[in-house]
Amino acid sequence: MKQDLAPAEKRLTTFDYVLYAALVLSWSASWYALSLQVGTVAVQTSLFWRFAIAATIMWAWVYIKKEPMRFPLKLHLAFSGMGLFIFCLNFMLFYYGSVYLISGLLSVVFSLASVFNLALGFLIARRVPRGRVLAGALIGISGIALMFWPEIAGQSWTGNAAFGLALCVMGTLSFCTGSQISASLQHRKIPVLAASAWGMTYGAVFSAGMALTLGKSLAFELSWIYLSSLIFLAVVSSVIAFWAYMTLIGRIGAGRSGYATVMFPVFALLISAVFEGYTFPTIAIVGLVFVLLGNILVLGGGKPA
Repeated sequence: MKQDLAPAEKRLTTFDYVLYAALVLSWSASWYALSLQVGTVAVQTSLFWRFAIAATIMWAWVYIKKEPMRFPLKLHLAFSGMGLFIFCLNFMLFYYGSVYLISGLLSVVFSLASVFNLALGFLIARRVPRGRVLAGALIGISGIALMFWPEIAGQSWTGNAAFGLALCVMGTLSFCTGSQISASLQHRKIPVLAASAWGMTYGAVFSAGMALTLGKSLAFELSWIYLSSLIFLAVVSSVIAFWAYMTLIGRIGAGRSGYATVMFPVFALLISAVFEGYTFPTIAIVGLVFVLLGNILVLGGGKPA
């Protein structure tokens, strides 16, 4: 078995940290924006419009940068896999899981993406994660569990809750599967922008197909709250965040990039403190220390690039 030396053990550059910060901040705010979309519009319809808008922006970006747009059929199978696993099923499963689980537990489950990415990297490419990276991910996830423990302890563990948990675990695995596809595309030197544009296009098509199959309308809500949250999710949480995430995968590996899923619940709570009056109990402060320690272990050190 070969060690995961490149790119997962390279020391992060300033640009890597900028990408990481943009990713964490973008996804942190997305949870609040998502809460503003809950209403009369079907989940599949909201996802269709989100990624239809995001794909349009991505294609304009690809055109301006004069990157290739046409690829062989076998690459389109990979692009459609990204679209299905990252830009469709991932979000849909979490939307449905939220019906049965409290929001804090959703964040804890999704934070497992860092460990799932490391496990998939081992199973698929026989890449052995460094001990400090794995330890940091586990410490960080423990910190997230502590931060959300009051909500987790208040969850009524019925059959419905177990079903919701299963949906969220499948959503996280879907996200990580798409991440591995993205990593393989970058290993083959496929441009990140073009791959993301195709992935979002396929994601929008899959979401529209599911909406129509289920008899849902593709019409969206003409309210300021819905439209503003839709634009934010499409531009900031999709175009900017996923470009940063896909780029990071190629630069520092899927495992360390996936650790952003541990960090963004922290900032999501800070946003909740500002807009929703959330106050940090002592156990949440202890959890925050764990998350920051895990962040240092996962992202720090490494060999010079």
